[in-house]
Amino acid sequence: MMLATEGQLLSVSQIALDTHVSPMAEEARGYRINYGQAEDIYLMRPDLVLAGEYTPRTTVDMLRGLGIRVEIFAITSSLDEVTDQLAKMGTVLHREAQAQAIIADFQTRRATLASEAGPRPAAIFYYANGFTSGAGSLANDILELAGFSNAAIEAGYGSGQKMPLEVLALTDPDLVITTTPYPGGSRAEDVMQHPVVKAIQDSRATAAVTDHDWVCGTPFVLRAAEQLADLRRSMTGVQP
Repeated sequence: MMLATEGQLLSVSQIALDTHVSPMAEEARGYRINYGQAEDIYLMRPDLVLAGEYTPRTTVDMLRGLGIRVEIFAITSSLDEVTDQLAKMGTVLHREAQAQAIIADFQTRRATLASEAGPRPAAIFYYANGFTSGAGSLANDILELAGFSNAAIEAGYGSGQKMPLEVLALTDPDLVITTTPYPGGSRAEDVMQHPVVKAIQDSRATAAVTDHDWVCGTPFVLRAAEQLADLRRSMTGVQP
């Protein structure tokens, strides 16, 4: 949606309408919605289908077997990969100049954040089911760009690992970052209400991230970094 010219994009996934995970949910309402079914997509007669790494292989194979070109985009796990994916999308859509303009703006904003000096408070992600984000994750790149150190890395955790409550307490973070709960709640989120978590939150700075700026490798990740940087400045009293 960010790169396609008018009339070039026929349909978007229903996930694009989900305000929890899509930063362009409002724009998505202007497009025909699909549910990832090969039969429905084929009937739209597209020249090209843009798929994700976790799109069912049966769907991809069926579309390719029907003569439709399918380009697969990998999950983004670093800030460098954000620009790589933008460049690839620009090439696929024949919108190279537009992609390079977005990349240039992205790199300028990224460099501005990276140039800030000062204390680096320790922060930690703590999600549903006790998962955290450490080394090798897009979330960690965003966190470090915003001027924080990642307490999970200091504790030896990588990307997408469960952290026991005891370890969370021992990391003694300056900031605890959680996700915005989904409507209705779930047992997976019960750990976020545990007395240990609440005690840490009550004595530390806390932030609830908006998933749609974090979970996909789009330029909107810099909005997440800029918001965290504002919080870090208020915590340390150091302005750019």
